[in-house]
Amino acid sequence: MQPEELQKTFDVSRETFSRLQTYHDLLLKWQRAINLVSPGTVSEAWDRHFVDSAQVSKLMPSGARLADLGSGAGFPGLVLAVMRPDLEIHLIESDERKCQFMKNVSRETKTPVTIHTKRVVNVLGDIAPSFITARAFASLEEILEMTEAESIRNPELAYVLLKGRGVEQEVEEAMHNYSFAESYTPSVTDKDARIVTIRHVLRRI
Repeated sequence: MQPEELQKTFDVSRETFSRLQTYHDLLLKWQRAINLVSPGTVSEAWDRHFVDSAQVSKLMPSGARLADLGSGAGFPGLVLAVMRPDLEIHLIESDERKCQFMKNVSRETKTPVTIHTKRVVNVLGDIAPSFITARAFASLEEILEMTEAESIRNPELAYVLLKGRGVEQEVEEAMHNYSFAESYTPSVTDKDARIVTIRHVLRRI
């Protein structure tokens, strides 16, 4: 998908699209010094990272408080923040250099976000999110384990996770220790990938 197609597909304003272009330019600039994304995906960054992240915006209700786990270069959380200013977005990333990059993007695009240079287990309780997002971060079971305290505190907590072709196996493995309701949304960037939404998580006894 070309940049202009992203604008049409997700019905973003000219101003929002300009901010995404600034983000993309900064990614290319910083990538020369910091390994923000896999080098093999840089030439396809619009499709592989920006469009892939943007599709999550359609699954988020207005005003949601979102915690993005292992944000890395800001995918999907920072892209969502640019596209959806109505969301309260917290980006959690333990790598200081990647956090500096996200702070730079936030500043240059005038996109308000809260960036936490901490491990997930050390900060999630302070955020009290209504949604959790993650992309290329950990297996579903690992995500449920590290966020278990928060899902107990908030039974309405939902997860919207970008997953590849092995998502069904991840769900099956997670169900050995957890019960939950799952639904799938096809990816617009990869026919083998899916966005999985998880709700009503309970640990099996």
